[in-house]
Amino acid sequence: MTKVDFLYGTGALTLDIPQDRLRGVLLSKAHDFKPEGTETDIVRRAIENPIGSPRLSEMARGKKNIVLLASDHTRPVPSKIMFPLMIEEIRRGNPDAQVTILISTGCHRSTTREELAAKFGREVVDAYPILIHDCDESEIVEVGTLPSGAELRINKTAIEADLLIAEGFIEPHFFAGFSGGRKSVFPGVTNRKSVMANHCAAFIDHPQSRTGVLEGNPIHKDMVDAARQANLAFIVNAVVDSSKKVIAAFAGHYDKAHLAGAAFVNDLAGVDAIEADIAITTNGGYPLDQNLYQAVKGMTAGEATCRQGGVIIMAARGEDGHGGEVFYDTFNNEKDLSRMMETFRAREAGDTIPDQWQSQIFARVLMWATVILVTEAPKEMVEALHMRHAGSLEDALKMADEILGRPGSITAIPDGVGVIVRKK
Repeated sequence: MTKVDFLYGTGALTLDIPQDRLRGVLLSKAHDFKPEGTETDIVRRAIENPIGSPRLSEMARGKKNIVLLASDHTRPVPSKIMFPLMIEEIRRGNPDAQVTILISTGCHRSTTREELAAKFGREVVDAYPILIHDCDESEIVEVGTLPSGAELRINKTAIEADLLIAEGFIEPHFFAGFSGGRKSVFPGVTNRKSVMANHCAAFIDHPQSRTGVLEGNPIHKDMVDAARQANLAFIVNAVVDSSKKVIAAFAGHYDKAHLAGAAFVNDLAGVDAIEADIAITTNGGYPLDQNLYQAVKGMTAGEATCRQGGVIIMAARGEDGHGGEVFYDTFNNEKDLSRMMETFRAREAGDTIPDQWQSQIFARVLMWATVILVTEAPKEMVEALHMRHAGSLEDALKMADEILGRPGSITAIPDGVGVIVRKK
């Protein structure tokens, strides 16, 4: 037997896998990466040595209204480490600068005050003005046109900043290539219509709109241009390991620093697919496995290594339920996945509906393999989303063997959002 730990919630689920069934374990090299210095040392070093940009302290001189775009509660950004260092650097150049935090929620729900305190620390929440972007309700400014031809609209607070900066983290992203960088602006602080157009069916279907791919990715191209038009001046992005500890950081120009970070993550996270009958994967544990909507990300890692017609076992705690009403209703109300996919593809970019992109990718996964979900979400909810429900990894593996009609070969992915699975 080989014991494998699969990230789940704030801990892990352990499964003993028979050696003769285990084809391989796909792990990012980040798990073994040994950084130099403490997490604070790593971030400070990046801030003091920006890529393609003057230091933040120089850029802050004479600026009265500095706006920091910060990630929301769904992203494990180490803000307690990064924010004080960014403020320290700003104060070095401008002791009197007014700094406002704008939470880049995209189209996610609003972040609660308790979640903000957990993210930044209570002292930061009490000391700094914090605004939470709402893609439907925030005051939005029309900025320009994107390379795709779509109109770009951005939160007024971000556009009116004397200096717009952003924190974030870089990990593989299942259709934008990588998270971080330009995503703080788009979709972070844009309106819903702009996000819908960027996440349209044609772009999601594009062969370059995949994990770890930036070159030729139409979604990424629009995002970079949005950051340029918003005058995003400086970013600080971290790379974290499976325990959410900082192992690297990149600071400076919104695109150049991000590309350097993406190259680093690509080298660490890239793994070759090992085809098997069964792929067991996760959504990297908390915070990304809080709902079933987000869990689609980790499923795509399983999709890339599971043979067509096989079984993907997905472990996601899902304590917040489905995570998207439209997403849930799409699958609950339509049992024919082929017809669902045809409906998505027939829609023009401007007619994209909320969560369509997630539904489209999820439908693609479900059409590739049977998905068994190990979760705390209700069985009825899981089944309404066209998946099988299992209470444990052991039960899920028995179920998978029953579906296959035999003990299937297995590829294990302990952190499904932490790897870039490259098909051969």
